[in-house]
Amino acid sequence: MDCLIRHATLADGREEIDIGIENGRICAVEPRLAASARREVDVAGALVTAPFVDAHFHMDATLSYGLPRVNRSGTLLEGIALWGELKPTLTQDALVARALQYCDWAVARGLLAVRSHVDVCDPRLLAVDALLEVKRRVAPYLDLQLVAFPQDGVLRSPGAFDNLKRAIERGVDVVGGIPHFERTTADGAESVRLLCEYAAERGLRVDMHCDESDDPLSRHIETLAAQTYRLGMQGRVTGSHLTSMHSMDNYYVSKLLPLMREAGVAAIANPLINITLQGRSDTYPKRRGMTRVPEMLAAGIDVAFGQDCAMDPWYSFGSGDMLEVAHMGLHVAQMTGVEASKACFRAVTDTPAKILGLEGYGIAPGCHADLVVLDARDPIEAIRLRAARTLVMRRGRVISEAPANRSTLSLEGRPSTVDFRLPKRH
Repeated sequence: MDCLIRHATLADGREEIDIGIENGRICAVEPRLAASARREVDVAGALVTAPFVDAHFHMDATLSYGLPRVNRSGTLLEGIALWGELKPTLTQDALVARALQYCDWAVARGLLAVRSHVDVCDPRLLAVDALLEVKRRVAPYLDLQLVAFPQDGVLRSPGAFDNLKRAIERGVDVVGGIPHFERTTADGAESVRLLCEYAAERGLRVDMHCDESDDPLSRHIETLAAQTYRLGMQGRVTGSHLTSMHSMDNYYVSKLLPLMREAGVAAIANPLINITLQGRSDTYPKRRGMTRVPEMLAAGIDVAFGQDCAMDPWYSFGSGDMLEVAHMGLHVAQMTGVEASKACFRAVTDTPAKILGLEGYGIAPGCHADLVVLDARDPIEAIRLRAARTLVMRRGRVISEAPANRSTLSLEGRPSTVDFRLPKRH
């Protein structure tokens, strides 16, 4: 074998597991593997997981915070306005440089797959060409899936639908949309129909920004699910954000969830951004804004978490750390029970990998040898500590290493390394 990882703990709870790697793929996963390899790594019971996956991001805007100026109100609408001002001044070189820097951050944190929306309302398709170049450059170490996103509305923005089609022709992977940003509810529904029919004709996946609003009557997810079912696109369509569901009437939601499940529509919540941008017009009580994650999971709907933004016109924070995203999602959704907490870990690993359709993802024979070693003993501890990623492997090759996540404190004037992990339970 090329490499052998010894004494791993897996996210499903299996312990003392050895993982054999050969020719960039996992060839064996079993206890006490009787084999040798050119390199052996003893992880001493640490958690080994498949890579983190970000199902919703905007890489064309990342690291542009303060351009052309800071979002003073911190609102979604001011962010959109700032992006509109910034677009004419963008250069391909700057877009590529910022995106590549973010990809470096991502890899160091074990994030090896990202679905990024890219604005197609600029007829130059400058951002599209930039991110296609980034996708080409990062392919050896990160899967970058691109969504053709008509930020200003596919019907509202002149030429946006043609631009979207041109972006797909150039190599963008997924059809996007933003029905709640169209001028009328009817236009929003029509945009969903047009985009879904186009995607069905081309055999493409769909991922729409849907109902990113506090308005309980913003109900385009219903239309998206209905069109998905009508066109036979089950398993290929995702509704992102869905924050209006937070404010919807409970009876209506009780009808909506089975429709989404029957249509096979997945959902992506973006905890850091949803909790920041929604409920802005509320006094008190103030709405949390994030969609109904536990209820959707209970209904059998696939739910993933996304980073959404990092240091851009909408959000001045963010670092590419999907454990931070899971940590916020766990708290906002009050998913602090044991099984619910594990579901939050899956929401940044297995579930988004399924939504993106990643081939060879997982820790099983035949899967790509894409692995992350965390300084934790289980998924819940990993979320609690936002555990250090001590080793990141892509296709069997180590691409990032870091020391364990220990904190140095001063005790009676003496430096002391304190381990904040819980003792192992038997």
